[in-house]
Amino acid sequence: MSPDRWEDFGNIFRGGHQPLPHAWADVFGPLCKGTVDDLVIVGQIGQSLDGRIATESGHSKYINGPAGLVHLHRLRALVDAVVVGVGTAIADDPLLTVRRCAGPQPARVVIDPKGRLGPSARMFADNGARRLQIVEQGACCAPPSGVEILALPACDGQLAPSAILAALAGCGMRRILIEGGANTVSRFLSAGCLDRLHVMVAPIILGSGGPGLALPSLERADQAQRMPMRVHKVGDDVLFDCDLSAQRVALGIARKST
Repeated sequence: MSPDRWEDFGNIFRGGHQPLPHAWADVFGPLCKGTVDDLVIVGQIGQSLDGRIATESGHSKYINGPAGLVHLHRLRALVDAVVVGVGTAIADDPLLTVRRCAGPQPARVVIDPKGRLGPSARMFADNGARRLQIVEQGACCAPPSGVEILALPACDGQLAPSAILAALAGCGMRRILIEGGANTVSRFLSAGCLDRLHVMVAPIILGSGGPGLALPSLERADQAQRMPMRVHKVGDDVLFDCDLSAQRVALGIARKST
C-alpha cells in the first residue's frame, strides 16, 4: 500500500493496528482513538473569516473551497456515523454521503425530536448505509422503510447530547461526526460532548449572517477557555483542529491508562 494514497490511509486508519502514514497522520491521527473512553466525537463547521456559516438570507453553498469540502468528505469516510440536526436536514436537504474521496459510507443520523423530517429527505435515501432518526419518546413519525428510530426522553423539547451519543454507541458506533448545523454543534460543545472541533475557515468576509457557534455569553474575556490547537493549510482554507478532550464528559467505556 502507498502511504500517499488516501484510500490506503483510510484502510489503515479503520484497521487501527498499524502506525498511521505520516502524510495524513497530522490531520486525522487524533481521530483514530479516544483519550477519554472508546468513543471519538468530532464536530465540524465551515465558516468565513468573520465567523459566519451562511449569508443573512441563509445561503451557504459554498463558503469553503474545494479542498475544504474534500476534508469534510474525508471526515465522513473515517467515521461510523454523521449526525445533523433537523433544522439543517430540512433547510439544506443534505445527502451526507462520501462523494469527494474514496471510502465507505457512514450511517446517517438526524436529531429530530418531533419527527418533522419528511420521508423524501435525501439523507433517508437507501444506499446500503444505516439511516437513523432520533426522536423524543411519544413522537409520531413515519420514516421510509429501513430507517431506524431511536426514541429518547426529552427535556423541554431537547434531547441531551450525552443521551444521543450513548444511544449511538449502543448501536455499535464509536467514531461520530457532528456535522451541523451551528446550533447542534454548539449544543454538543456546551455539553462537553466533543473530543475535537474542526473549524475550516475560508478567506472571505460575509459581514452578516448565521454565526458558526452560538454559546452562552461570558462576562469577561479572560473567562474563556483556551485549548490546545493545531493549524493546517487546506487549499485556500485554514483548518483549526481544536482539542476539547480535557472538557469531554465520559460517555463510553473508560480508556485504561497505560
